[in-house]
Amino acid sequence: MAPRKNFRNQAKKEVKPAAVVNKNGVKVEASVAASGGGFSGTKIFTWFMVLALLGVWSSVAVVWFDLVDYDNVIERAKEFRFNFSEVLQGKLSAYDADGDGDFDVEDAKVLLGLKERPVSVLLREAKEEYAVKEPAAVPLPPISDDFIPDDSRDEATHPYGDENNAIDTKGELVEKAQPQQTVEESKQYNNQPGSYNNQPGSPETKETEAESVPEPEADVEPEVESVPEPEADVEPEVESVPELEAEFVPELKENAEDQPKDKLKEKAKKKKPKLLNKFEKTIKTEIDAAEKLRKKGKVEEAVRAFETLVLQYPQSPRCRYGKALAEDGLAEKMLSNDMLQKAIGTYKEASELPNATPDLIKATLKKRAERQQFLGRMRGALATLEKLVQIFPEDMALKNDLGVAHLLIGDNNSAKRVYEEVLATAPSDGFAKVHYGFILKSENKIAESIPFLRDGLESGDPGTDDGRFYFHLGDALQRMGDDSAYKWYERGHQRGHFASVWQRSLYNVDGLKAQPWWTPKDTGYMDLVKTLERNWRIIRDEAQSVMDRTTGLFVPEEENLREKGEWGQFTLWQQGKKAGESCRSVPKTCGLLERYPEATGCKRGQIKFSVMQPGTHVWPHTGPTNCRLRMHLGLVIPKTGCKIRCTNDTRAWEEGKVLIFDDSFEHEVWQDADSYRLIFIVDVWHPELTQYQRQTLSPI
Repeated sequence: MAPRKNFRNQAKKEVKPAAVVNKNGVKVEASVAASGGGFSGTKIFTWFMVLALLGVWSSVAVVWFDLVDYDNVIERAKEFRFNFSEVLQGKLSAYDADGDGDFDVEDAKVLLGLKERPVSVLLREAKEEYAVKEPAAVPLPPISDDFIPDDSRDEATHPYGDENNAIDTKGELVEKAQPQQTVEESKQYNNQPGSYNNQPGSPETKETEAESVPEPEADVEPEVESVPEPEADVEPEVESVPELEAEFVPELKENAEDQPKDKLKEKAKKKKPKLLNKFEKTIKTEIDAAEKLRKKGKVEEAVRAFETLVLQYPQSPRCRYGKALAEDGLAEKMLSNDMLQKAIGTYKEASELPNATPDLIKATLKKRAERQQFLGRMRGALATLEKLVQIFPEDMALKNDLGVAHLLIGDNNSAKRVYEEVLATAPSDGFAKVHYGFILKSENKIAESIPFLRDGLESGDPGTDDGRFYFHLGDALQRMGDDSAYKWYERGHQRGHFASVWQRSLYNVDGLKAQPWWTPKDTGYMDLVKTLERNWRIIRDEAQSVMDRTTGLFVPEEENLREKGEWGQFTLWQQGKKAGESCRSVPKTCGLLERYPEATGCKRGQIKFSVMQPGTHVWPHTGPTNCRLRMHLGLVIPKTGCKIRCTNDTRAWEEGKVLIFDDSFEHEVWQDADSYRLIFIVDVWHPELTQYQRQTLSPI
């Protein structure tokens, strides 16, 4: 029988077993003889398996054609460990990567990383996993606390500042998108070191690193308000916009028993937001599956998954909101303002769909307003918040946010009206109190501002533990001659807002040497100091040539730092930018400074002439940042009556000599002479800042 003989010969060549003689006198292999000379069940199984595996891996080989990495294929075979019983039954779906029901070339491409898995498969797997294990609550992506502007000018007290850039604790900055605002608006932003354009008390005011979009770690959960357990029919995800909860001042609020009972009841009543309408509860598993991808940081896949859901359910507000959140997360990952703008548009779409729940509308519009502020779209954010307040007129927190939006565009009057409305309805609202007090102080209503600032800080309400409010309360008390100012400065220091009671700047780089007075040798800028002192008469003569009031070159100090008197300034460089018109009036002075980038490139300072008339007193105050040192070159100094105090050390100027101090420490000036005092102010970078920090720190 030829077939059997041929097969037998092939078997001999491969394994060469011992032979026996069958009953017909023919030699056969022992195992064949034992089985009666035919195929055993075991051999059928073995060869079927060989053929099956060859078929499977031929698909892989097709992908690579003649470039197959056979070692890799073997390792893949070991890795996947096919279930051979499934292979025999034709069940290859376990290795079906593209969802078409079998294992083929396309599946091989997925396994070898040459092709992404389809969204439908990802959703299916996510749903299967979700069915086994419910996920924890899903918080919104963190905001960096959103748009943190930073552009307050030297020693000023107008309340709110520019938001062109963000700052970082290591002294490094990448500029953000420029805000869309008028010149008049920007004038409201560049003043007080404690201005509202930043959030002292948050990481950003200690100079946290920032990009065009703040980038938290994917696995870091943002702070959110604690909420009670949801009701049975409430979805597990929490999509409300997180609000950072301020810690309580230990001396003021030690425990929950100290809080008013109505506040405790209010917290106890807080429920998780209901974001699903009646229809969306029927597709909750699909929404949760897409949401799970976003939670795990798979934002690209989450965007695709939610886009699929939006196509399937175009009238679902929750699907659209999930798409916006995923786009928001992708914007953070890509550092893309364009993508963030797309998310802002999707938030709007979600809020305007019919059958959106009130909680979803509120969460969506709040998130939209925050992201608009982050991009510097201040008027857009204001419009969004105004819409929110119209929809939810009883929500005082939304009105408080609206007040802040008015402040951020420099509209203090509108903000004041908003906080008056809040306090009329909720007189114990600490957030409204500190902001209302803040506005009163910016209006120079010093005495009236104190009780609102103090009561607001003592309330311990979220949003009140802010360095600006400690700063302004202490400043108001000082101006009223109340020594309790230093008690509040001390509390601000304990809360981490100030480096010390004396050093109260709010835009700082950690670790820089801190001392009130410096020598030229300490700074390392000996050449600059020598140039100023050698040429002081040239500088003086040019300054005097432009002091004629009719030219309008010297402008009055408008930063509300004077108790009394006249103080004029003529600026040559501001925030590292040369004032060309001014320098044309004093060309020799500007020419002397051109070769000193530590001064002309100091984006957190100025170069200017300062003239102070007799009878002038400047309140104790601090500059905005510890990133600079201030040089004073005496030009015209009366023999007596002019002095400057920095901390508890008082000194006097000399003509032709440079005084150097760190103006982030408290300082105060008196001019009680019989004639004017004229000095030349040159700000320089703190010598310990790196070149990279000097290039990337935001302007002030």
